[in-house]
Amino acid sequence: MAQEPCPPGAETPTQHTSATPAPVELSDLATLKALAQPRRQRMLQHLTLHGPATSATLARALGLNTGSTSYHLRELARYGFVEETETGRAPDHGHGRERWWRAVPGDRRFPPRSRQSAEMRHVMDELNHHAYAADLELFEQFQRDAAETGPWADAFPYSRGTIRLTVPELGAFFEEYIALLNRYKRPEAETPADARTVLTRFLAFPAPLAEPEADPACNGKETEPS
Repeated sequence: MAQEPCPPGAETPTQHTSATPAPVELSDLATLKALAQPRRQRMLQHLTLHGPATSATLARALGLNTGSTSYHLRELARYGFVEETETGRAPDHGHGRERWWRAVPGDRRFPPRSRQSAEMRHVMDELNHHAYAADLELFEQFQRDAAETGPWADAFPYSRGTIRLTVPELGAFFEEYIALLNRYKRPEAETPADARTVLTRFLAFPAPLAEPEADPACNGKETEPS
């Protein structure tokens, strides 16, 4: 698959992996619609942050109906975003075993906006709207959480800046960022006991072009004589 020079977005769940995942572009409209569903985004976020869970656990945590949660989990699994896992399973005592689910890690890319149809753009706009809102809510929750003490109380480095780049340079910058994330990923067995899941987000976009100054002779108004 050809790599786009400047992907408009990427989703990299935070579960630790031993191998760097190959980028996969999500260009199928049905797949994007499945991911954009707000409840599924909330469920996927919970699995990414807190690890494997059952439909009942997710329903309680998110205030959802268990039957609805099970349906959304099956749909997420259908498109490869979650999968069943043995982690957390309770022994079978004759009443059937609960189904545990985990988020599937991966380097998922979205098609460049220039290749998106009008319908796909609408889906992507909805997906991004909910994702950005959820990120901001988590960030604000951490800042106001009085329970955070010790070194983690200051653990939200933040940066805003500008750089002048060409489109190919921006693509290279993005790939270096993804490579940096992958450098710090490691198997769970090699992760220190005091490590925590840290949310990382990357957003870059060109600044608006400066508006040209209006020519008084062309603005439809007569000038007053001096």
